Amino acid sequence: MASDSLDELRSLMGSHSPPLDALVVPSEDNHQSEYVSDRDKRREFISGFTGSAGKDLFLLNLQSDAAVGIDPWCVSVDTAQRWMQAFSKSGQKLIQLSVNLVDEVWRDRPAAEIRPVTLQPFKFAGCTVADKLKNLREKLVQDKAYGIIVTALDEVAWLYNIRGNDVSYSPVVHAYAIVTTDLALFYVDKRKVSSEVHSSLSENNIEVREYNTISSDVSLLASGKLISSFAAKASEENGENVVNAGHIEDGSQEKKLILIDPASCCLALYSNLNSDQVLMQQSPLALAKALKNHFELDGLRKAHIRDGAAVVQYLVWLDGEMQKVYGAAGFFTEPEETHKRKHQETEKLTEVSVSDKLESFRAKKEHFKGLSFPTISSVGPNASIIHYKPEAGTCAELDADSIYLFDSGAQYQDGTTDITRTVHFGKPSAHEKACYTASN
Repeated sequence: MASDSLDELRSLMGSHSPPLDALVVPSEDNHQSEYVSDRDKRREFISGFTGSAGKDLFLLNLQSDAAVGIDPWCVSVDTAQRWMQAFSKSGQKLIQLSVNLVDEVWRDRPAAEIRPVTLQPFKFAGCTVADKLKNLREKLVQDKAYGIIVTALDEVAWLYNIRGNDVSYSPVVHAYAIVTTDLALFYVDKRKVSSEVHSSLSENNIEVREYNTISSDVSLLASGKLISSFAAKASEENGENVVNAGHIEDGSQEKKLILIDPASCCLALYSNLNSDQVLMQQSPLALAKALKNHFELDGLRKAHIRDGAAVVQYLVWLDGEMQKVYGAAGFFTEPEETHKRKHQETEKLTEVSVSDKLESFRAKKEHFKGLSFPTISSVGPNASIIHYKPEAGTCAELDADSIYLFDSGAQYQDGTTDITRTVHFGKPSAHEKACYTASN
């Protein structure tokens, strides 16, 4: 964060029409993601706060009738509605901005990276895209809905059996999906889509559209005029009017309902719909992807066995290093006298260095794609810090007289893992034993 950027941000708040008394900058991106790409780390840029969660609130002169600005793309429907209700009680109002003010002052904002979309093979997915679309459409009919706007990145990836690398720690691609009873659309930067992926999607009548056309298409969806090229082609072949292909007739009020998940759908897209045509409930895809099929369960088991082996390798390695560097007693191997060399400057073990070693063991395993979250590698009191993230140069050094906790996981093509272990390489105190026993 630079002070001039903050000054410029406050200047934009004051010159905005209407003038803003406050501005909320959340952690989330357009998809309400827990982990975001570097170009979406607006909160971190403007405030310098790197915590895993939180919101920035910038104030000018907060008054009883204050105008509070938000970027409607970065705030979910349910969050926005809660804020609106709370602000209205005190005479304040929520202002939806047409541009993100942080972006306006972020001169060196990272460019969007073009990383390829990949296909998730059937041997890992265990269910075809055709079957997933069929099941989703049956659920929509059951809920008396005509269509659904899918905004959560993991749901889009699961539905279309695709994967990406747009966000650290999650194999997802920045994308949206719209599915109705007669069309399926995929909104993504087309430069990321290879001919192979495009062909696979086309086989399931999924049309690829540019990422930034989602807003205008939601408006068309609201008016019942959204059609796909596949629907238009089918209409032409059947001699129907292409303009009316996929149009919702006025006589079917139930069929007009559009399902959105208020926890993941942003306010900007919701605002393009008529409130009386919105069905707000948890996305049916959230439950569908949680119910694992035989292929997925088999993949999860194999991924955890693979990952467990990497963790065991790590613990054996770490035990040996603790013996060599710090003269620890050792659990897996007996220390040799020649290895009892304490605190040699070139052999220090830090929270970061041992964390990197753990990742290297995982990286050698089959189907490894990356970590599933930043590894929490923590010594002594650092282990009590929620979502602790060690940094090179400032992190703690390991020693044989302190508790060491590591919480880590990996993304494999066939499963995701998360494992936490607490170890001690010396003689734990009675208090440490009592705390460990009580927490397990």
